[in-house]
Amino acid sequence: MNICEIFGSMVFNDSVMKTCLPPGTYAALRQTIDRGVALTPEDADTVACCLKDWAIGRGATHYVHWFQPMTGMTAGKYDSFISPAGNGKAVMDFSGKDLSKGEPDASSFPCGGLRATFEARGYTAWDPTSYAFVKDNTLHIPCAFYSYSGQILDQKTPLLRSMHAISKQSVRILRLFGEDIRRVVSNVGAEQEYFLIDKRVFDRRKDLIYTGRTLFGAMPPKGQEMDDHYFGTLKERVADYMRELDTELWKLGVFAKTKHNEAAPAQHELAPVFCTANLASDHNQLIMELMKKVAGRQGLVCLLHEKPFLGVSGSGKHNNWSLSTVQGKNLFEPGDSPQDNARFLLFLCAVIKAVNRYQDLLRLSASSAGNDHRLGTGEAPPAIVSIYLGDHLTAILDAIENDTRYTFNGNQEIELGVRVLPKFPRDTSDRNRTSPFAFTGNKFEFRMAGSNASISAPNIIINTIVADVLMGFADILEQAEDFNAALKNLIKTTIKENRRIIFNGDSYCGEWTQEAGRRGLSDLKNTPQAVQRFLDEQNIALFCRHKIFTKSEIAARTEIMLDSYIKTVRIEALTMLDMARRDIFPAAAAFSAEVSGWLNAKKATGLPLAGKAEADLLTRLSGLTDAFYENIAGLERAVDGCGDDCGMEAARYCAQTVLPAMAKLRRTADAIEAVTGGKYWPFPTYGEIMFSV
Repeated sequence: MNICEIFGSMVFNDSVMKTCLPPGTYAALRQTIDRGVALTPEDADTVACCLKDWAIGRGATHYVHWFQPMTGMTAGKYDSFISPAGNGKAVMDFSGKDLSKGEPDASSFPCGGLRATFEARGYTAWDPTSYAFVKDNTLHIPCAFYSYSGQILDQKTPLLRSMHAISKQSVRILRLFGEDIRRVVSNVGAEQEYFLIDKRVFDRRKDLIYTGRTLFGAMPPKGQEMDDHYFGTLKERVADYMRELDTELWKLGVFAKTKHNEAAPAQHELAPVFCTANLASDHNQLIMELMKKVAGRQGLVCLLHEKPFLGVSGSGKHNNWSLSTVQGKNLFEPGDSPQDNARFLLFLCAVIKAVNRYQDLLRLSASSAGNDHRLGTGEAPPAIVSIYLGDHLTAILDAIENDTRYTFNGNQEIELGVRVLPKFPRDTSDRNRTSPFAFTGNKFEFRMAGSNASISAPNIIINTIVADVLMGFADILEQAEDFNAALKNLIKTTIKENRRIIFNGDSYCGEWTQEAGRRGLSDLKNTPQAVQRFLDEQNIALFCRHKIFTKSEIAARTEIMLDSYIKTVRIEALTMLDMARRDIFPAAAAFSAEVSGWLNAKKATGLPLAGKAEADLLTRLSGLTDAFYENIAGLERAVDGCGDDCGMEAARYCAQTVLPAMAKLRRTADAIEAVTGGKYWPFPTYGEIMFSV
């Protein structure tokens, strides 16, 4: 396989456009992509015709306006290119109008009250900044999605708006430094964690089928204690899967770069190369879709839930974010002397202030019923947002704040004590994998996002909050009589006023929770608490100020997040009740009956102490099954108390009443599993699932 030949072979990218389109049309399309200049109807028709011919040449028979509704997944309506030509014949037709705009039925997509269910009209609008591609014999046209009244119903539109906002404010700052920059781009590389299990065990677990995670399961004798899976040799089935996945992604122009085993058994990771936030979001949706599809072809199932197994590491999505000029200059590159790099320090301070001021929004961007099981459990970043800079940068900021001279002795070489091994410079700081928002050399890594989520949400937030701070910086500096003096004072003041958000230590330890409380940092432990902050006046003003969302759109997204949370918890609770009543309780009763038979048979022998072991086991089983039956009733009452309500009160009820009842039922069930004969247990155990591949 020649990777360079297949890479992007199914993508209508810039090189393909330059080859297929007439020079004038290509130039016009580049103006649309780079500057937002509208295409003329004639140019749109030419682009559509060339795009259709190219797609048909790659096996396409249909086209789809591919968009990202507020379900977290992708959607589209499929139309064939076929049109009647008369005399029973057909032609393949595709116009500029077909390319630019579509009209799917939008009645069943989440809208948060923006529109009535019977109002079915929705529109898709072609996004030319994200390349069209052919997959499954269909031309996919990346699109925005909006309602009849013009209100946004998707994830792409606010992301594009946030990219424009941060570009606009960054350009203002750069021009103050004498740099004539036309556009600044937010770049993202999203590392994707996932689990692979055998489909045969998946098919026997109702909880995995209905909810994507195991709702019951006792830990096996071995989990991830030995750390032997982490970066270990790939098993043959896993290697075959990864090989096919890479190939499929490369054809679609996704720079799948790194793959390895993660910490937990059956857990793995894929990391792509950075690209613009918009493309990265589209690519991550493709990555998740193809992970599942390729797994199915190989008799596997890919689990993208944030916490599919209790007791081992869950899966996140590490959102690596940076800013660069359109020419490719990274604005977070410190250089050899970051203490003397005023532009870098100003952008760094903008991020620090943004994270401090809008920490609740960052927590919100990673909130879901699934991710709540992961955050703050000692294996993922905590729910408390902080920023890690490392000792080197922190010392520089200390010196600036205290008006002292900073001296850096240069990178020391690490001496490994073996002559044949090369010497290399020590990094200026270690990586802190416990930090929710960490500076990692020339970018920031937001580690809170869940593995199943769209990366649009965190990048909308990061772009917008940093743009807001940069706007304030630009307002101050543009009015300053002495730019250098104002710049120095602005950096110093920002460091002093936002120091509380900087933490370089272990974010997992209990002491940090107490320290964060003393610093006044938010500790939003669950989704309802985080979602409520979306409606704070400060946050509404932020999004309206930068034209990311209107007030009604914020209210709608709040309602959608709460509705999704409530429905997820209800589905999980009902699944638990079904498994408890129909599978686990009968299994425990059947095993108890057999143990009772053993006990009676031994007692019949008349031997001293005959049946003591069986009696002890039967007593334990009886106590557990009685408690289990009571806990089933308790969960039933909790679910009934929730009813069909939606909104903040119902979400809080789920968090405070339903989830604790589920946890109580699970603890009893897992204890029953640990003492029940294997042939009686009704579904595959953790050991059988996690070590099935």
